[in-house]
Amino acid sequence: MPALAERLNLPKLQLISTEGLDLGSEGGAAGPKVEEKKAEKTAFDVKLEKFDAAAKIKVIKEVRTFTSLGLKEAKDLVEKVPVVLKQGVTKEEANDIIEKIKAAGGVAVME
Repeated sequence: MPALAERLNLPKLQLISTEGLDLGSEGGAAGPKVEEKKAEKTAFDVKLEKFDAAAKIKVIKEVRTFTSLGLKEAKDLVEKVPVVLKQGVTKEEANDIIEKIKAAGGVAVME
């Protein structure tokens, strides 16, 4: 490549320092923001806010139905209220889970 540049009589390239310059941050920052908004619209998290103490067992059983947790793990998860029960689900699935938790005596929200 240097021999070709000499033969064609091209000027020598100077290295330009980009230190302190914010190159392409406007275009780069706009792209991920759009992608994040799209991801938020299609994937939701279901969070258990609280539950009735008398319905604790029902809530634990319901949590076990849509997670692959054992009894002890589900109990520990429910006792850590407020806690995210399931991440990255569709809106329909999240609404279904929230309704089941509500029927069992708990309060869940979609984030």
